[in-house]
Amino acid sequence: MIFYIKNMVCMSCQMVVTYELEKLGLNLHKVEPGKVEVFEPVSADQILILKLALIRAGLELMDNKKNILVEKIVCAVTEMIDYAHDELKTNFSHHLSEKLNHDYTYLANIFSEAKGTTIEQFIILKKIQRVKQLICYNELNMTEISWKMHYSSVAHLSTQFKKITGITPSHFKHMGCNSSLHPEMCEL
Repeated sequence: MIFYIKNMVCMSCQMVVTYELEKLGLNLHKVEPGKVEVFEPVSADQILILKLALIRAGLELMDNKKNILVEKIVCAVTEMIDYAHDELKTNFSHHLSEKLNHDYTYLANIFSEAKGTTIEQFIILKKIQRVKQLICYNELNMTEISWKMHYSSVAHLSTQFKKITGITPSHFKHMGCNSSLHPEMCEL
């Protein structure tokens, strides 16, 4: 049986879901962002217990096909931005279409309807969130960060960062990463 879970995009969320399923005595086959597969059938009582446990953790069990597709888009974007280590060989729209086996226009319409924003704007927000994390880790300089995040230049990154946050990346770095602008490790 496959479960689709909203907001399960980080490792800590995946650990919470794994723990809750194991508490129910279920054997996991596969755990990945937004999706968990178990070997055996799951009873209605187990599903109810799982739903309540997930809600307490800020997660949500999904059964609506459109919502599941939107969550797959969120997970694919998060994976592209947070976990990709290589240079992006294609643009985001082509990558999403290939990964999710749907026309990009269809994906964009479903996403906008559900989230009230475009996929492109969501990608920008996720990239800026990741840039904040990379600045706080203090392991890469701005040129390396702009390259890693697939910006054409540091100037492009800085302009987009300021447009979204209201401050420059260097100002963010000098403010320190303990301020209210500090990126959350897991934003639910």
